[in-house]
Amino acid sequence: MSSNLRVLIVGASIAGPTAAYWFARAGARVTVVERFPALRTNGQGIDIRTVGVTVMRRMPGMEAAVLAKKSALEGISFLGPDGRPVATFRATGDPDQQSLVSEYEIFRGDLAGILYDLTKDDESIEYVFGEQVSAIDQRGREGPLKVEFASGRPSREYDLVVACDGSSSRTRAIGLGCDWRDYVHPMNIWAVYFTVKGDLLEGSNIGQSFSTPGGRFMALGPDPTRTKTLVCFMAIHPRSKADATLPFREALKEGNDALKQYVAEYFAGGGWKTRQILDAMMESEDFYGSEIVQVKPPKLYNGRFVLAGDAGYAPGPTGGGTSLALAGAYILAGEISKHAGDIDAGLRGYEERMRPIIAEMQKVPPFVPDVFAPQTEWGLWVRNQIFSFVTWSRLVEFGQKYFGGAFASTEDDKLKLPEYKWSRL
Repeated sequence: MSSNLRVLIVGASIAGPTAAYWFARAGARVTVVERFPALRTNGQGIDIRTVGVTVMRRMPGMEAAVLAKKSALEGISFLGPDGRPVATFRATGDPDQQSLVSEYEIFRGDLAGILYDLTKDDESIEYVFGEQVSAIDQRGREGPLKVEFASGRPSREYDLVVACDGSSSRTRAIGLGCDWRDYVHPMNIWAVYFTVKGDLLEGSNIGQSFSTPGGRFMALGPDPTRTKTLVCFMAIHPRSKADATLPFREALKEGNDALKQYVAEYFAGGGWKTRQILDAMMESEDFYGSEIVQVKPPKLYNGRFVLAGDAGYAPGPTGGGTSLALAGAYILAGEISKHAGDIDAGLRGYEERMRPIIAEMQKVPPFVPDVFAPQTEWGLWVRNQIFSFVTWSRLVEFGQKYFGGAFASTEDDKLKLPEYKWSRL
């Protein structure tokens, strides 16, 4: 690849810094813009699996850094109506064949920090915080793109613009000439994340989850400091219910106070520790929420504009978003490098390589995610019986096949990643 290739990456979470790393290895000059004024260090627990593990192991120092920052979570218990565990899932101990609990559980902010640290001192990479793209002019399909910025920063030309700014990407709308919600496929699920003071798990590293009829799901996770507890509230609506997340999205637009009130009303009367946690939620300072969706554009690129990570293929509730982001960033840079001097061929190669991986990682098995939060008491009882039997009988292979690509082996031929030659070590 020519060292004169100018790449603009929008978004500095997971896909963005990963793409910056590999584009720099390919010899490009990279600029990463992020709309927040600084690197975001908060976020829920995420994990690295399958293709993500492969990419991580090809980035020297990353696996050790992830293991040093991995969360304290060792397993998760599903509780019955009386608050007692009916089933507990633990990590397999094999990072190449993971279960519901990953060997690489880490907080999103910690992983973003690791990727930022791997790239921030590279002379080929520049980070610009507090900035957004406001317009992209392709001019000609084969020429550079003129990019304008929201802050008034002088417009610049780039040979490639990569949108890595999440499932609700505004850059995607600009680059594809569509509405921001076009190509977003609702899963009828929303979630909020926050921490509460005190260790509600009482020293245990086994997380707890509790469900009530109506698709209401809540989970508690351990914090390494033991001074607080990680909380997730999730609402899972029937897939057949039209636009079920609209009230949530309307509350989200009004800000955190309105969203907290909406969540409190939605989960009121949930039993177990719900009341205690909802009261603490109202005082939480790290509260945020999001709709869980899949993103499925007909094409991953338009001219010299291209999508990566959740902006191009958010997988929804499958558990593979982080791994897809890592793999997509790696393959994009690799294909552009492989087809040095022919960006169009590189983008075609990226699309061809990614489509089978996306299809596998976006598979939503039957009854998932409904199995985690059934709509009826009868459904909850059946779920608890099944989970109890699966953990008692150690039917790990059944679970892995049932949950699909996100839980496959790193040796799965369908998820094999190519090796690329890089101009820089």
